[in-house]
Amino acid sequence: MFQALSTTTTRIFVPLLAGASLRDRAIGSIGALIGICAVGAVCLALFPQATPWIVAPIGASAVLLFAVPASPLAQPWSVVGGNGVSAALGVLVAGLIPQPALAAALAVGGAILLMSLLRCLHPPGGAAALSAVIGGHTLQSGHAGHLLLPVLANSVLLVAIGWLFHRFSGHSYPHRAKPVEGKPVVPAAPGLHMADIDAALDDLGETFDISREDLALLLAQAEVHAAERGAAKA
Repeated sequence: MFQALSTTTTRIFVPLLAGASLRDRAIGSIGALIGICAVGAVCLALFPQATPWIVAPIGASAVLLFAVPASPLAQPWSVVGGNGVSAALGVLVAGLIPQPALAAALAVGGAILLMSLLRCLHPPGGAAALSAVIGGHTLQSGHAGHLLLPVLANSVLLVAIGWLFHRFSGHSYPHRAKPVEGKPVVPAAPGLHMADIDAALDDLGETFDISREDLALLLAQAEVHAAERGAAKA
């Protein structure tokens, strides 16, 4: 165990996320650079200088879309729907609640609930809702579109760029749980059913940033390696 720990700590890049590699982080960085640059250039041409041509939550969306494209939180509907409905809710709350602190709390809390109900949970959506409250004075003057249009345009463009970029990155986007191309097809894990995974998740009582399908594929692949190790020892 101590030898494994020493090996891990001496690696140049120790991933925070399971499955991450230096190559993936480099690809994610390049993708975010291209994505934000392209979104900014297009939206700067589309919107007047008086409006925000790019919104801050898009930076967080780019981290998810390019660094962890397999995450359920980074899928197209999560990015576009999560940012869009959260910004719209923030505009609504800002217009109804005059107290900034209360409006901010209601906007972010409501955004989490609304995104969850619409199956588009996206962490930057909380920032989009908060941005609407912070800019509430301008929005209440009848200029809600000054935030909503850039948020939607930024989100749609970023997803489109991400879809194109990941055609060449080696990652599937929109993500689908499937074996890596060129590697053997993974058989189903013996005796393991999706209901077993659901029961295990219920037992743990936590929410994990991985789809049930990806989790099933991961466990099946682990079964293959365990079987190969057992065969090698025999």
